[in-house]
Amino acid sequence: MNLLRTLATVSSLTLLSRILGFVRDFVIAHNFGAGVLTDAFFVAFRLPNLLRRLFAEGAFSQAFVPLLAEYRNQRGTDETRTLVDRVATLLFLIVLGVAALGVIGAPALIYLSAPGFAANPEKFALTVDLTRITFPYILFMALVALAAGILNTWSRFALPAFTPTLLNLSFIGMALFAAPYFDPPILALAWAVFLGGILQLAIQLPALKKIGMLPRFDFAPGDPGVRRVLMLMAPAVLGVSVAQISLLINTIFASFLTSGSVSWLYYADRLMEFPAGLLGAALGTILLPSLARAHSSSDPAEFSGLLDWGLRLTFLLTLPAAVALAMLGVPLIATLFQHGAFTTADVLQTREALVAYSIGLTGLILVKVLAPGFYAQQNIRTPVKIALITLAATQAMNLAFIVPLGHAGLALSIGLASCLNAALLFRGLRRRAIYRPQAGWLAFGAKITIALAALAGVLWFGMGAEADWLAAAPAQRIARLLALVGAGTLTYFATLWLLGFRLRDFRRHGRS
Repeated sequence: MNLLRTLATVSSLTLLSRILGFVRDFVIAHNFGAGVLTDAFFVAFRLPNLLRRLFAEGAFSQAFVPLLAEYRNQRGTDETRTLVDRVATLLFLIVLGVAALGVIGAPALIYLSAPGFAANPEKFALTVDLTRITFPYILFMALVALAAGILNTWSRFALPAFTPTLLNLSFIGMALFAAPYFDPPILALAWAVFLGGILQLAIQLPALKKIGMLPRFDFAPGDPGVRRVLMLMAPAVLGVSVAQISLLINTIFASFLTSGSVSWLYYADRLMEFPAGLLGAALGTILLPSLARAHSSSDPAEFSGLLDWGLRLTFLLTLPAAVALAMLGVPLIATLFQHGAFTTADVLQTREALVAYSIGLTGLILVKVLAPGFYAQQNIRTPVKIALITLAATQAMNLAFIVPLGHAGLALSIGLASCLNAALLFRGLRRRAIYRPQAGWLAFGAKITIALAALAGVLWFGMGAEADWLAAAPAQRIARLLALVGAGTLTYFATLWLLGFRLRDFRRHGRS
C-alpha cells in the first residue's frame, strides 16, 4: 500500500467534504447570520457533535482499531468477526441509552453547557428543542465510527473519507429548501443533522457486507476482547478529546459574552478545521491502523519511520496553512461568509478568533500524528496524563485571556494548549525511544522556513488593504482570493522545489 497515494485519496475526499462544508456554512451565514438563532443551534449541535468525537470517532476508534488489527493479524477471520459482532452490539446498546438520556435531559444539558442562555427564556427553550432533535446523531455516528474503523483496518479508506459529505449535503438541502416550512426556520438545521446521521450510516453497510464484517447482534459484555476495548476506551476519552472538551468549556464562557460570540468562534473554528481535517484527520486515519500493524508485527523501525513520515508531512503542509489563515483572515471570512445577515462587524470579530486559532493549528495536527504512537501500542496512561495537564492549562489560559481578549482569548487558549499537548506527546515518545528522528531534520527545517518567508511576502503584498475586501463585490472577492491563494501556493512549493524537495522523497509503503 502506497501511503502517500492513500493520503492523497483520503485528503481529496476530505477536501470535497470541506468544500461542501464551506457551502453549508455560506448558506447558514446567508440565511441566519450570527445571532440568537445560530447561537442556539451551534450550542445544540455542539453537544452531540462533542460526544461523537469523544466516544465514537475519538476514544472508541483509538481503542478499537489497534485491537481489531491485532485480531486480524494474529487470530484469524472467525475470531475477528466475533469481536466485531460483540463490540457493535454493546456499542449500540450503550449509545442508544446515552441518546435517550440526552433527549430527556436536554434542559439540564443546556443549563450546564451554556448557562448564560438561561437569562433569555426564549433562547434557552429554542436551544432545548434543537438539542432534542440533534441528540440522536450520536447513535448514528457511533455506528459510523465502528464501520469506518473496520473498513480502515481492511485498508478501505475511501468510503469513510467520503461519508461526511452526506451531512453537508443534508445541511445544504434542508437550509435551502426546507427551512421555510419550519417555525422557526432554524429547526430545519436540526433535522438536517438527524437526516445526515442516517445517510452516513446507510452508505457504510454495503461495504461492510462485501468484506464479510457486517455486524450481527451478539450480546456478550464479558467477552475478553470487548472488555479490552472498554478498558482502553474509558481513559482514552480524555486522551484524544482534550480539544473538544475545551471547546465545550469555551462555549460556557462564550455564553456570557456578547451575543454572537458563540457564532464567531464557530465560523473561525470551521475555517481552522479545513486544514486540520484535510491533513490531520487524514493522517490520523491512515497512521493508526498502519502503526497498529507495525506494532503487532514487532517492527519498531517501521513504527518509528511511520511517525517520522507523518511529522515531516505535518510541518510541510500545516505551517503554510497556519500562515495563510493568520494573514488572510478578512479576505477568507469576507469572501465565504459576508453575505445576507452576516455583517462587516461579524467578519472582523470572526477574524480575531481565527488569528488566535491559527497559532495552534500545527500543534492540533501534530497531536493527530503523535497520539496514535501511544494508542497503537495500547498505551492509554501516558496520553491521559498529558490530556489532564493540557486541559488544566487550557482553563488557566481561559481565565487569563477572556477579560482582555474576549472570545478571541478563548480561541487562543485552545491553540496554545494544542501546542503544549503536542510537545508533551513528542517528549513522551522520545523518552521511551518509540520514535527516533531520521536524518536530515535540520536542513528540512531550514528549507521550510525559507519557503514560509517567501509565502508570507507574497500574501502580504498581494492582499492589500482589508477595507477593500470588505467593500468589494462578491465576484471580485472570489477572483482576488483565488488568485492570491494560487500565487501563495505556487510560491511556497516552487521555493521548496528550488531548494531540492521532490515528491518522491515523501513516498512510503505500508502493509495492507
